[in-house]
Amino acid sequence: ACVCEKNKRVTNCRLENSRCRCDAIGSGVTVDCSTLTSKCLLMKAEVMGSKSGRREKPKDAFEDTDGLYDPECENSGAFKAKQCNGTTCWCVNTAGVRRTDKHDADLKCNQLVRTMWIIIEMKHAERSAPLNAESLKKFFMDTITSRYQLDGRYISSVLYENPYITIDLKQNSSAKSFGGVDIADVAYYFEKDVKGQSIFHNNAGLNVSIDNEEVKLERTVVYYVDEIAPEFSMKSLTPGLIAVIVVVVIAIVAAIVVLVSSNK
Repeated sequence: ACVCEKNKRVTNCRLENSRCRCDAIGSGVTVDCSTLTSKCLLMKAEVMGSKSGRREKPKDAFEDTDGLYDPECENSGAFKAKQCNGTTCWCVNTAGVRRTDKHDADLKCNQLVRTMWIIIEMKHAERSAPLNAESLKKFFMDTITSRYQLDGRYISSVLYENPYITIDLKQNSSAKSFGGVDIADVAYYFEKDVKGQSIFHNNAGLNVSIDNEEVKLERTVVYYVDEIAPEFSMKSLTPGLIAVIVVVVIAIVAAIVVLVSSNK
């Protein structure tokens, strides 16, 4: 037996060719523990965990039906382009985020649209002096490349505008190498770490420490930008708003809220 350091939501761990491989809970798909597990398999395992009642919910938690759903995954771990809950169906991007209105089961989702750009925006708690921008950039570059194993060339920028920290992850379909981690999976691990719900076996969340000083994050928002614009009907939006970006708001204590925000 072995321990799956990168994913605690697994069972039946064994060594194969000196690599630890386990079965993902909920899907039974074999995962390689030396790298991040795909977001689709992680969501499926999380839904299974909450269904079986193993985890007690905090009294103020609410269920965000759009953010966490029981996804259909390909054997590769990728999201299927069409996702359904009962008779209601919708199309998703490679991050599993809904990109169409909800329809009946006849809906056709011809392709899984690639999320090519993920923007992680954090706000730190008030402090007497701003953080050192270079130290901050180094911390997040090092963390994302070592903890989440993302090739540094996909981190297009780490920007600090006190008190906001913005990280841009960009990776188009041709850029994602076989066996490399996907920016959508990196963002999901990061999101869970920030919320104190780490997926890693040791449960240790992410400790943001810049120049040996712990930095408290007050809120984190994740924006997804797809290679093809989402297809929300205009009647559900305010007239005159053109671009639609799907946003996941991560409240550090409360559950996730999914908003659809619009850029003028």
